[in-house]
Amino acid sequence: MFARINQVARHLSRPLPNYLHQSAAAVSNRLTSSPAIMADANSKRTINTAACLIIGDEVLGGKTVDTNSAYLAKFCFSLGINLKRIEVIGDEESEIVEAVRRMSSNYDFVVTSGGIGPTHDDITYQSIANAFDLPLVLHDDTFSRMKRLSRPHPGQPNFDWNTPSPALEAKKRMVILPHDKNLSSEQQVVFTADDLWVPVAVVNGNIHILPGVPRLFERMLTGLKPKLLPRLTDPEGKSVYRIIISTPLPESGVASYLTELAKKVEPEGVKVGSYPRWGKARNTVTLVGKNKEYMDSLVPEVEKGVQGKRVTKEGEDDVEGESDKDT
Repeated sequence: MFARINQVARHLSRPLPNYLHQSAAAVSNRLTSSPAIMADANSKRTINTAACLIIGDEVLGGKTVDTNSAYLAKFCFSLGINLKRIEVIGDEESEIVEAVRRMSSNYDFVVTSGGIGPTHDDITYQSIANAFDLPLVLHDDTFSRMKRLSRPHPGQPNFDWNTPSPALEAKKRMVILPHDKNLSSEQQVVFTADDLWVPVAVVNGNIHILPGVPRLFERMLTGLKPKLLPRLTDPEGKSVYRIIISTPLPESGVASYLTELAKKVEPEGVKVGSYPRWGKARNTVTLVGKNKEYMDSLVPEVEKGVQGKRVTKEGEDDVEGESDKDT
């Protein structure tokens, strides 16, 4: 009996295995890391994945058509970033808070669009600030740029930057930004062009808040590119390659072949896609991956398998008057 007790005592006195020490240290770091440390880490990690959050009741109500997510998808594809999720939500704080917390945790690069104007329903800044327990602070540099670069509106002929007014307060709503006192201004506010006062506000290191106006969204997203390039696995965006093949066969006619093809090319990191074009005589098959030489070698086989031909863009071989609704 005493021997058994001594054996247990010796076992308990042994040092923990290395993996347990490491696990405990990792847990400790996660528990003691401040939000600022996490945000700083998020702002520097390699960008592999992305998510897009479109914010606006007008989109959900059908008043406005979202084109920004499509532009972001093309932008990400050109840089080799894997866009994993696109969501559309209304101007409701609880929805915004939940979405940005989840996306910031799950993806490397998060872009929001909409809800940063001067009116009462533009609540994106305050909602994202609340999501990460940050105050809203008037950003002096942004306000100075606004006064210097924005043009007076014809409908406000008596507006004056130095005279308090409802119009001035409305404009200030657009320069009161989420602020983390433990991070530098450069980590939290990015100006993408010398002639634009509208900033890209960055929260938690990886949430980039952009306007919903497509012209501004597109220009500002493009302006972010130089800051993103050093954090990409492939700075030139050459790692992602797409082949488009046009086929006269319906999806039901190529499904079996494409299933086998997908299994064959998956180990090489190639994805096979099939896209019906309703009302058109030809559908589209795509190959997307990184191994250009391997993918090019597949083209003759795939052309034969789907009885089609390679094209540079979808629909380039359409013939006027041809149609086929059988997919």
